[in-house]
Amino acid sequence: MFSSASLSENFVNVVVPSWGWPMLLAVILGLLLVDLLVVHRKAHVVEIREAAIESAVWISFGLAFTFVIWVMFERAAAVEYISGYLIEKSLSVDNVFVWAMIFTHFKVPREFQHRTLFWGIFGALVMRFVFILLGVAVIKRFDFILIFFGLFLLYTGVKVFSSGGEEHVDPSETRTMKLFHRFIPSTDQMDGQKMITKVNGKRLATPLLAVLVVIEVSDVIFAVDSVPAVLAVSHEQFIVFSANAFAILGLRALYFLLADLRERFVYLKHAISLLLVFVGLKMIVGQWYHLPTAISLTVIVTILFVAIVASVVHDKSITRV
Repeated sequence: MFSSASLSENFVNVVVPSWGWPMLLAVILGLLLVDLLVVHRKAHVVEIREAAIESAVWISFGLAFTFVIWVMFERAAAVEYISGYLIEKSLSVDNVFVWAMIFTHFKVPREFQHRTLFWGIFGALVMRFVFILLGVAVIKRFDFILIFFGLFLLYTGVKVFSSGGEEHVDPSETRTMKLFHRFIPSTDQMDGQKMITKVNGKRLATPLLAVLVVIEVSDVIFAVDSVPAVLAVSHEQFIVFSANAFAILGLRALYFLLADLRERFVYLKHAISLLLVFVGLKMIVGQWYHLPTAISLTVIVTILFVAIVASVVHDKSITRV
């Protein structure tokens, strides 16, 4: 083993080696550069087959990192990582459909969407890193804050279930866009993949920059749910951030794979709401009783499996009719 891991207050307490963080950040940056400079060097429309292959590759990286965590910190840490990864992956899928709505509303050509999402993911990684550092620091100093996190997740889960998550919002009418157009000189004309262009000698923001801003704001909103949810299964910054990072790295490929298939995943919202309710209850009850992470992992996998199977069965029944 490269380092040690011990159980402290029901969660693993790891000692990250000096090379741990540089290794993780280098891997993430390397994967992003390969994706940007090699795989998607030229703007093109990502077809279903290409998106499926890339999704499989990104998911493989995320799952494979479980064994890296295992080798570095032992089995308990690996269980916390994979639990956090699955929670973050499932909650982040909702981002995909929000992105689809944003791109459709702003009429962004499909060949320019990947580059916009690349910078969106990059910004999301930075924000998640800050959120996680602050979140873990607060929890370690004021552990009772987990009760408030749990209540918030419980409320959000119930709200998603009762509303069905169908909230139609016009992105151009949000406060974000109004502030953007008020303070940032911009044009309504696209200029390829550029986010800043020159018009009559003046530098102006293109619609792609406005779209990027909306995407970043939407990720902040989703992070308010997903980061506390992952903190329910691990309190280690290294584990929580790596789970978040590998889960959202593959969201671009997942977007091109699932964006047009929302209607087929009829039970996705139900699964997300149940996950939020379960994690919220776990955080609240955790002040008096710790549910083993292995059991949490089993519950998470079961919810996702049942939702996927039920959606497939429902879709087939509709097709027959």
